[in-house]
Amino acid sequence: MKFEEKQGKGNVVSTKNIAIMAIFIALSAVGAFIKIPSPIGSIGLDSAPGFFSAIAFGPMIGAVVTAVGHLLSAAVVGFPLTLPIHLLIAVGMGVLAALFFFIGRRGTLGLLFAIVIVALLNGFALGLFLLPIGGKALYLSMIVPLLIAAAVNLIIAGLAYLGLKNSTLIN
Repeated sequence: MKFEEKQGKGNVVSTKNIAIMAIFIALSAVGAFIKIPSPIGSIGLDSAPGFFSAIAFGPMIGAVVTAVGHLLSAAVVGFPLTLPIHLLIAVGMGVLAALFFFIGRRGTLGLLFAIVIVALLNGFALGLFLLPIGGKALYLSMIVPLLIAAAVNLIIAGLAYLGLKNSTLIN
């Protein structure tokens, strides 16, 4: 019996799923070097592969890829918000990736709605983690860059999904 068969078809720890996560984490690492200008410098195109992997392969895979992608993007610039805050943001990004899956898989309108909702939550809700570090001023200064970055990452992921959703490459 193969490892995947023992673990069950939907288990995140299958060999296939680990390979998928590794590929998309590597893409996130590349995206981590493509920065979107902001006061803290850790915002980049690292989450597009995570959001795509969430909607294409499932919420747990996407959550892992998105969380690790955020940590890679923050590491590139030296964890400007401190490691504990970036860990909280990584968990939040994982939750948003799962949410993107659950809303985005409901047709084209669902995908559009998911892009809008997840971008707004990324900008306004996850931005709240900035309050302990820089107060209201940092939070307010980061809303627009976070919204732009989230929208760009989500649109890239959404377009890739629309292009591949009927192929045999994704679940």
